[in-house]
Amino acid sequence: MKKLPIMIVVFGCLLLAWACSNDDDDNSGSTDATEQTGSQDSNDSLVVEETGASPVVSFYSLDEEDTVEVTPGESQTAQAPLLITLKANVGNPDGYNYVCEWRIWDTSNENGEYSPLVKRYDEETTYTLTKSGGYGIKLYVTFTMGTDTIEYESEQISVAISESKLTCPDGFSPNGDSINDQFRITAQSIVELDAKFFNRWGTKLHSVTLETIERVEGEPDKLILWDGKVKGKYVSDGLYLLYLKALGSDGIKYDIKKSISVLTGFHENEESEGGGGSTE
Repeated sequence: MKKLPIMIVVFGCLLLAWACSNDDDDNSGSTDATEQTGSQDSNDSLVVEETGASPVVSFYSLDEEDTVEVTPGESQTAQAPLLITLKANVGNPDGYNYVCEWRIWDTSNENGEYSPLVKRYDEETTYTLTKSGGYGIKLYVTFTMGTDTIEYESEQISVAISESKLTCPDGFSPNGDSINDQFRITAQSIVELDAKFFNRWGTKLHSVTLETIERVEGEPDKLILWDGKVKGKYVSDGLYLLYLKALGSDGIKYDIKKSISVLTGFHENEESEGGGGSTE
């Protein structure tokens, strides 16, 4: 009978140790849950911080004869008229509503982006630049979810439009030898053009505008005004009159009236070899 109390005491100690062990396990589980919650909050925070956009301005570049993409912090030079496409590429909205705002401004304006030439509120839109000079482009996106607001502002995208240039030759030789077969002008940043060809009696033979003109492959500054044909047949050799009106991106007006020579029987090889018969 004397051993019973000792056994009870020992058994009680074992129960107490077991209870403490369970408490430690519970506390450990609570700590893990806290750490997991903190990790989740951290992940949510990362998602919010990554919410934004990757804007890009793209256009067909005559200089490179390809489509060029300009991203924030970059710059590019091009000719006018320049049709640019603006894409916001909004990423990770994560349940947020958002509104896009594009601003395009003349960089010579001291107010810059705060006095833009144009504002657009579409994720993707287009705009045509027609005047020479420098332009800044930025995208602003406002994300909202309840009372939470995130403001995104891109770096500046810069586009420079070159000044205009236009020169005309005095004639051409449409004889099919692939040398000077077309009447071509050299033109840069021309935003309007209307050219007409007449014979000596004032009859209009051919006309072309900037919308219908053809560019020389590999030479984007070369514009083809006439191939020397009327109704599919070459005109006779002689002098013809060109009337050309054009407007440059820098506001310069070109008003050209000149006689041009058409020499279908001219061959460059003949001249270089001192003339003579046919080279064929």
